Amino acid sequence: MRAVLDVIMIALNLYIWVLIASAVLSWLIAFNVVNTRNQFVSTIWDVLYRVTEPVLRPIRERLPNLGGLDISPIILLLIIYFIQSVIMHYLYPNVF
Repeated sequence: MRAVLDVIMIALNLYIWVLIASAVLSWLIAFNVVNTRNQFVSTIWDVLYRVTEPVLRPIRERLPNLGGLDISPIILLLIIYFIQSVIMHYLYPNVF
C-alpha cells in the first residue's frame, strides 16, 4: 500500500511541475517572448493546456472575475499541497 501512496505522491509532484510550466509558458506567450506560430512551442502549449485545463476549469468557474488575473493555478497548487500533507501525515504512517 505504501508503494501506491508513493506513486500518488510522485504523480502529484509531476503535476505540480506541469502546472508551473504551463503558467510560465502562458506568461511567455502573453508577453510575446515566444511565438505560438512556432510548431514546437505550439505543440508544447497544446499538451500543457490539455493536461491542466480539465482541472483548472472548475476552479475558474467558481472564482470571481478578477480581470486579467488568473489565480486558479495557485489555488490548485494549494489543493495539491494539502493532499500531499494529508497523505504524508495521516495515511502514510498508518499503512503497513
